[in-house]
Amino acid sequence: MGVSLASDARLASIRGRVPTVTTLCSHSSLQIFHGARAEGLPTLGISVGEPPRFYDAFPLARPDRFLSVPKVKDLPHVADRLRREGAILIPHGSFVEYLGAETFATLDVPVFGNRAVLGWESDRRKEREWLESAGVTMPKRFETAEEVDGPVIVKYYGAKGGKGFFLAKNREALADFRPTGPYVIQEYVLGTRYYMHFFYSPLSDRGYRVGHGSIELLGMDRRDEANIDELYKLGAQEELLKAGIRPTFVVTGNVPVVLRESLLPKSFDVAARIIERSIELFGGMVGPFCVEGIMTEDLQFKVFEISTRIVAGTNLFISGSSYSDMVAPGLSMGRRIAQEIKRGEAEGRLSEILS
Repeated sequence: MGVSLASDARLASIRGRVPTVTTLCSHSSLQIFHGARAEGLPTLGISVGEPPRFYDAFPLARPDRFLSVPKVKDLPHVADRLRREGAILIPHGSFVEYLGAETFATLDVPVFGNRAVLGWESDRRKEREWLESAGVTMPKRFETAEEVDGPVIVKYYGAKGGKGFFLAKNREALADFRPTGPYVIQEYVLGTRYYMHFFYSPLSDRGYRVGHGSIELLGMDRRDEANIDELYKLGAQEELLKAGIRPTFVVTGNVPVVLRESLLPKSFDVAARIIERSIELFGGMVGPFCVEGIMTEDLQFKVFEISTRIVAGTNLFISGSSYSDMVAPGLSMGRRIAQEIKRGEAEGRLSEILS
């Protein structure tokens, strides 16, 4: 048996009833609702204001019912209603960013996964402490601009979809950076970006074993960023700025990719190290996570970030991916979440996957 993450009091709202898969109507909600419906679980969409009309265009992914709030920050005020609905909240990037990791940590509603991980992800220094202590290779970090000795990228804390990131080809170029919040300065690594979508199940007793459970690789993507992309970024940014155009790294879409098969052992080793260290630090991750990194020309994988919940890149694979089809036909990350909830309920082990 794995670690118990949720208290009996927090699980009381779903005891004896079918759990309701619940998330904010944004980011990867279509996939989450679609997967839950495919597994026969009821669904609840949290909307800001009136429910979005676009769900009417996707009947297989439309939530069974909606709960409207004036703004996401008001969610604690409707916690009683969510518990009465038997809600299990599914974190995703927009949900975490708009509500805030600290509020998520104290919200008195069952959450899929270990909510303690969100505090480690939202603070880039804590995230680095976790990954480096797991033995994962990362780009160099600079504490001050004076230490910079080459190209760097400046990133803000939290899940912001690349918004506000700043690229500098040298120390002098950093003088143009105007911070608007907590940030880190990181070495800019040349190579190919890969976003690897993993799922960790503490309930599983087969497969690629780690801790008490196992890891599954369900997909992989790259990201389209507006309005700058790939190897020409360093030179292009300077010319664009001269033209009065400020390049951005806002993610606007995702592209499916497949890794060279000979590199898969490296990717699983990195994921396993991250999971093992998470168990030691805060009781472990549960469910979806994305290892985000650069594969260099000498085939060294440098991890620049981890997303500790479902990522938007998984939306490419609602009908399955080149990897998930070898786990189960037509398996999406949303459906995999629903399967884990159903198994936890059937085996009386929801306390191991909810917090």
